[in-house]
Amino acid sequence: MSDKIKIELKAVTKAFGSNRVLDELYLSVPEGKSLVVIGGSGTGKSVMIKCILGLIPPDSGSIMIDGAESTGQNHKIRAEFMKKFGMLFQGAALFDSLKIWENVAFGLIHGHGMCKKEAREIAIEKIKAVGLKEQVANLYPAELSGGMQKRVGLARAVAISPDIIFFDEPTTGLDPIMAEVINELIVEQVKGLGATALSITHDMGSVRKIADYVAMIHGGKIIWKGAVGDLDHSGNEYVDQFIHGRSDGPITRRLA
Repeated sequence: MSDKIKIELKAVTKAFGSNRVLDELYLSVPEGKSLVVIGGSGTGKSVMIKCILGLIPPDSGSIMIDGAESTGQNHKIRAEFMKKFGMLFQGAALFDSLKIWENVAFGLIHGHGMCKKEAREIAIEKIKAVGLKEQVANLYPAELSGGMQKRVGLARAVAISPDIIFFDEPTTGLDPIMAEVINELIVEQVKGLGATALSITHDMGSVRKIADYVAMIHGGKIIWKGAVGDLDHSGNEYVDQFIHGRSDGPITRRLA
């Protein structure tokens, strides 16, 4: 596998008022690898991904995609970057008014200008690839369970054969068995595409299943990064407390 860096964040800072969510954050993701970022609620994981996607602009710093600067670019250049990305949102984020196949084919039709007939064929292929029956294609999101919706979200994320896939809390709200099914599908689809993956999650079972590398964010900075196999002997007290879910340690939680 290449040692090329696919995504690189340098000194990325983002504040909302007086709250500095990202504080000169540095992070790199090797091409073809899966990096999972862990950290408590409100530590900046989602803001980091939104900055990479261009949904919110960082206040300062650099975000390189394939060696090219992605921040501060015009709409046309941003659109080219977006064609590289697939995204599985936390709540699947399906369009209620669209049929399942239309949800899966959305990026193909609206992002890549593919005709509906061809896009529908690819959508059905991806729907089946995530373990759903072809008949599901003509249903609407409200007719599916949460686990099935998450599968559809994954099918949509990989439909355009993206170079980079983002996963935002991919197993949230799922029972342990369905969470494991989704984790296995993520690994299967990412490796099948040869894609680079960047995920954020609280689920340590998911981390251990889908990650090649793990990074921990705290105080708006990456405070540890290493191979997933090094997680249990990181030598970092923040990481140790987080992965074991202990209340005692350097990470404090205030009760309302």
